[in-house]
Amino acid sequence: MARYGTQFGPDITFLGVPRCTWDEPATYADADVVIIGAPFDGGTSHRAGTRFGPQFMRQTDYNPHDGSRPSLAMRVDALRDVTVYDAGDVEMFAGDAAKSVADLQKAVYTVTANGAVPIILGGDHTIAWPDAGGVAEHVGTGRVSMIHFDAHADTGDIEFGSLIGHGQPMRRLIESGAVRGDRFLQMGLRGYWPGPDTLEWMAQQKMRCYEMTEIVHRGFETCLTEAFGIATDECEGVFLSVDVDVCDPGHAPGTGTPEPGGLTSRQLLDAVRRIAYELPVVGVDVVEVAPPYDVADITSFLGNRIVLEVLSGMARRRRDQRDGSVWDPSLPLLADRGH
Repeated sequence: MARYGTQFGPDITFLGVPRCTWDEPATYADADVVIIGAPFDGGTSHRAGTRFGPQFMRQTDYNPHDGSRPSLAMRVDALRDVTVYDAGDVEMFAGDAAKSVADLQKAVYTVTANGAVPIILGGDHTIAWPDAGGVAEHVGTGRVSMIHFDAHADTGDIEFGSLIGHGQPMRRLIESGAVRGDRFLQMGLRGYWPGPDTLEWMAQQKMRCYEMTEIVHRGFETCLTEAFGIATDECEGVFLSVDVDVCDPGHAPGTGTPEPGGLTSRQLLDAVRRIAYELPVVGVDVVEVAPPYDVADITSFLGNRIVLEVLSGMARRRRDQRDGSVWDPSLPLLADRGH
């Protein structure tokens, strides 16, 4: 199969990293990370437009697209200290959700089975089912935990007469056995969905959900630390799924189902960096960036930076494991931080 490229717009890669083709493993034999686009918004329940998310997250940056991004905070290069390739988009037709999710899971599984960590650019949150499912298919069912940032639990059952949609992927993952309910950590929930029946199902699965009220009361760092302990218990790796609507709409206006009262972009970026630095991340997706509803590319910039913070955390984790060093975020910028 020839490289498909990007489904919408010109065939560009994430900030200029090298191209590869997901079903030709020789094209990414030395990869640490492979970026995959999933331009699917056929599962959207309200405002569509996330099919354009991968293209905007790849390109929204004021710096040169030169395949290099040195991190001020972590003293690593997010695109060079880990070897990153971009496989382009999986061709996903919004009118055939079943085929689209199956094709995406095949791509994610193939990349994972060939030794790279997949970072998937969405697309609506429907894609979390094939994303984490594809990783678990290789690592082992029930051996991958999930840390899920979102305003919404996404544990609905049948919506609009369909089992497939952006409000249902987490139920599908748990029902399939790919991810254990008691190793499923949700961060940032708030608002007015889901209802009592769905919450009861979640409780039966022993999911751990950190609603914004709890995060504010106990402190975000405390909640994260607690979640990390659960996520690494009896699991081989952690899948990180980030819905940008976990942030307050003032920080992420370009999304399909905005919910007031969320995290700041600063809180989210610090959190995903910490996860990538402290935990064995085996897969990531960033979803629900809807450029048609964005303002001055605010949300596209956030999606781009989420990916870069994850890559920086991975790079620093590898350096410190190799050198026996420890990253200290409290040191001032020009201090000796093990550069």
